[in-house]
Amino acid sequence: MNDLKARAIRLLARREHSRAELARKLAADGTQEDIEAVLAELTASGLLSDARYAEAYLRGNAARFGAAKLRQTLRAKGIAGELVEEQLAAADTPDELSRAREIWARKFGTTPADAREWARQARFLQSRGFSADVIRKLLKDPEA
Repeated sequence: MNDLKARAIRLLARREHSRAELARKLAADGTQEDIEAVLAELTASGLLSDARYAEAYLRGNAARFGAAKLRQTLRAKGIAGELVEEQLAAADTPDELSRAREIWARKFGTTPADAREWARQARFLQSRGFSADVIRKLLKDPEA
């Protein structure tokens, strides 16, 4: 179990991990009971925190993605839905439209000339996790 804890600490020293992500990475090295015991110990000592992981993820990725993509990715990493919503609300990021405008300006910079180009730009923004309302507002009047 000491080897398991040492490996978990090495992984956490590199970057933050969610509890589920760390459990998955340790699965080959120990039994489920040992892994749970190590994770509980690391959580109790403050070395492992889903809230801190979500905060770090948002700090690093909020400028590139919309709320839907951020929400989906955090949930896929094993972060509880309530914690995801709490962290998204607390994140110090510009509003969704501002982030979308910045990403759109870097990628395209000019308003769509026709329906085909409009659809291409909309698909790009949608793939980044922005809502249909935000996309419509942005592509209708990029300067507003």
